[in-house]
Amino acid sequence: MPTSGTLPHARHYIDGRWRDSGARGESRSPATNDLLGTFADGGAEEARSAVAAARRAFDTTGWSRDRHRRAAALHELADHFENRREELITLLTRENGKVLSEAALEVDGTIPKLRYYAALAITDHGRAAEVRPGMYSMTLREAVGVAGVIVPWNSPVILSARSFAPALAAGCTVAMKMPAQTGLVNGLLSEIIADTPSLDPGVFNVFTESGNAGAPELVSSSGVDVLSYTGSTAVGRVIMKQAAPTLKALSMELGGKTPMLVFDDADLDAAVPVLAKAITTFAGQFCMTGSRVLVQRGVADELRRRLVASLETVRVGPGDDPASEMGAMIDESNAQRVEQTVAAAADYATVLVRGKRDRALLGPSLIEVADVSAPIVQREVFGPVATFELFDSEADAVGRANATEFGLAASIWTRDLDRPLRVGRELRAGTVWTNTWAVIHDQFEEGGFKQSGVGRLNGIRGIEEFQETKHLVHVAPQL
Repeated sequence: MPTSGTLPHARHYIDGRWRDSGARGESRSPATNDLLGTFADGGAEEARSAVAAARRAFDTTGWSRDRHRRAAALHELADHFENRREELITLLTRENGKVLSEAALEVDGTIPKLRYYAALAITDHGRAAEVRPGMYSMTLREAVGVAGVIVPWNSPVILSARSFAPALAAGCTVAMKMPAQTGLVNGLLSEIIADTPSLDPGVFNVFTESGNAGAPELVSSSGVDVLSYTGSTAVGRVIMKQAAPTLKALSMELGGKTPMLVFDDADLDAAVPVLAKAITTFAGQFCMTGSRVLVQRGVADELRRRLVASLETVRVGPGDDPASEMGAMIDESNAQRVEQTVAAAADYATVLVRGKRDRALLGPSLIEVADVSAPIVQREVFGPVATFELFDSEADAVGRANATEFGLAASIWTRDLDRPLRVGRELRAGTVWTNTWAVIHDQFEEGGFKQSGVGRLNGIRGIEEFQETKHLVHVAPQL
């Protein structure tokens, strides 16, 4: 990464070339506001160039037909991530605000994901049969074409790979828009891509923007055949409208409001530390944040006492401080937004814990509420805030848990062996955990019910989101 003065400057990587923009953005530490470097701040022009390069690479090179080259490229990317692991972790912590252990979790989770899709790149999923004498049918899985990828700022490394890895494995070429909040991380990711010889120019293109011109270009462009987006439900609705004229395929993981159902027979010693982590990991800026604690009345007093005590003692500070248990939010304006949300909830609910704010550093909050229609229950906060809600029975718990438009994930805490299956089947959520939270495996799909998404990521379904099915029929002359 070149320097601007004494600080690094990150550029776009399009069609195998480094590219700057007339506009430059500043990258600052969320925790300290220190200037970390600058980045090329793109927009519609860079998006069009990235799409054109990806289109050219898809149409004129053998990328989509050479599965072994694709597997090699993904393994090479994984090697480069391993080689630059410490650099990535340090930069993520400084620029993204998360604590070192969370940054390490993100980087270390990315590497096996790349290798998993390298394996799927050379794995067949077609079928063949002689449907009648002399007539043969077969299905082939082929790349959709150019994949547009729009990456969020909360976990830019692993969430970009969660989309681009299956896209590349499927044979698509990629035009990827990265968030301005992680401009330097984007630059390091682009360096890793540029250092991967198995990626022909134009196969993988990356640009960064702080505005809102490049992303809509990917959504509406007739040159993009499939779009993968991770972000809010509100933006997901806009994307569906903008993509409608081109009828492109969409894969979107959207908002969440994860209910954590704690039954009377739960092991509170095991549950409380995980519930606290579910509220505070990534400063609550996580689609699967455990933002709703639903507790059965028999254990409510004890759980309330323990959870309040745990959240009140969370140490919030810079991510690179070993004493910090939770890092900064992405910027001060978002911390202010969450602080105001908690203040507004105090008008209709009981604030059990109110997080204190110092610029972008904001402590966790816990709000007890009875009315399931309350705004704090129905809206995704995207910060370290959880509601505390009581229920009486399994049916009551399921009714409350399902009472929002979201359905990304849920968690059940119980010692009963049958309850997880009985209750889990009734929960309208794409992932349901028992006595744990946020456990994701590359080989198993994740995604949302209801308005928490369209399609699935990870697993075999993850690569199929970037593929078309072709039916070939062949009639052979009879002997």
